Amino acid sequence: MTTIPETWTIRPAREQDMPLLAEIYLSVRRQTFLWVDPSHFNLEDFAVHSAGERLLVCEDLHGVIAGFAALWDADDFIHMLYILPAFQGRGAGKALLAALPDWPKRRYRLKCLVKNTHAMAFYQALGFEIIGDGASPEGDYKEMRLRGIQSL
Repeated sequence: MTTIPETWTIRPAREQDMPLLAEIYLSVRRQTFLWVDPSHFNLEDFAVHSAGERLLVCEDLHGVIAGFAALWDADDFIHMLYILPAFQGRGAGKALLAALPDWPKRRYRLKCLVKNTHAMAFYQALGFEIIGDGASPEGDYKEMRLRGIQSL
């Protein structure tokens, strides 16, 4: 059996997307960060946590939003990459990353919670390397940086 890759549309987030993106942010955090009390997460967190960031949305062929990414351009920092569970493992996260400016030449950075082993493996498989450690209210994290393309 041949698997046909899905086609994703990546576009800037629109104002009318914001309520749905807030729902995705809340639900994915509650479903993924099982070691954190779910009452720690609130719908209002999205607006606060994404303020001033470039937001990209990933849609499937039917215009259904699968997830989003938030980028702090000034520091090449990927602050958020959230994909609904029904779309995980289908290329939506890779499509969002590939849509970032100068991907994969630019050495993007991010922080990934250590206990989020699925995400850690995802980023490492895409060429992110661990460059530091830290702690947050949600737990310990690894700071990671994209290795980037080496010139020939």
